[in-house]
Amino acid sequence: MSFDHISVLLQETIDGLDIKPDGIYVDGTLGGAGHAFQVCSRLSNRGRLIGIDQDAAAIEAAGERLKVFGDRVTIVRSNYSEMRRVLKDLGIEKVDGILLDLGVSSYQLDTAERGFTYREDAPLDMRMDQRQTMTARDIVNEYSESELYRIIRDYGEDRFAKNIAKHIVAARQEKPVETTGELIDIIRAAIPMKVRMTGGHPAKRTFQAIRIELNRELDVLRDNLDDMIDLLNDGGRICIITFHSLEDRIVKTIFRKNEDPCICPKNLPVCVCGRKSKGRVITRKPILPSEEELENNKRSKSAKLRIFERGSEG
Repeated sequence: MSFDHISVLLQETIDGLDIKPDGIYVDGTLGGAGHAFQVCSRLSNRGRLIGIDQDAAAIEAAGERLKVFGDRVTIVRSNYSEMRRVLKDLGIEKVDGILLDLGVSSYQLDTAERGFTYREDAPLDMRMDQRQTMTARDIVNEYSESELYRIIRDYGEDRFAKNIAKHIVAARQEKPVETTGELIDIIRAAIPMKVRMTGGHPAKRTFQAIRIELNRELDVLRDNLDDMIDLLNDGGRICIITFHSLEDRIVKTIFRKNEDPCICPKNLPVCVCGRKSKGRVITRKPILPSEEELENNKRSKSAKLRIFERGSEG
């Protein structure tokens, strides 16, 4: 199937990047290149976009979509955690803007054999980078009950995490859990009937938790966001779209810390720690999808956009 994906908060993100026609921009989660296409459309022949994605299907689709822009575009198959190295290899020290559209693409969700969706039966995979050897099947069948409980509780924020972990371990003692359908049946059995009847899909939170753990999504974001801010030129901006509270909390916290890194006691009249602000948070509150976008794209429901601008003091 083609790499179809409706870009979320598209105009808001493009406006937030405050694009300079001759600037250099990085899309660290290139996907189907919806955001990247709009960035490139605003660049002159001296401008440049570097697109990074770890998904082979995304790389192929984006390359086709962006070929009209010729050598203004460079596409690299990698994780955005390697952004500094990718830019160094290209002879680029600083950039004018960075974009991250986190989460799973519509293509990944709608391609059943990728194992991301709980709406169709398929092998337990969930790898964003298919060069990776570990899959969701390994987590489900090899993690201890306490490890499963931890990730479902912390990454899925599921109040039935303990019971779900217990049911998974009991089921796999009979036979390995091989498919999304098998896992869904186990999760359903672990959740009270009343909750199953009134809540959303019972497997949604557990699937999210396993996907985050497998692809190290929160660790990669937390470990690399400071470094991405350091890659910005003065006045450069980083725009990040998140899809659940765990991601949003990380972005919000790190943006605030870069704006006000002072660790001095509040009762001191002047700062003595010497930590300098790297810029300012543009979005005091996250930008949310409009009613029109929510109507046209149900998957935008949980999206939040936060923006940080690099200052001259950092």
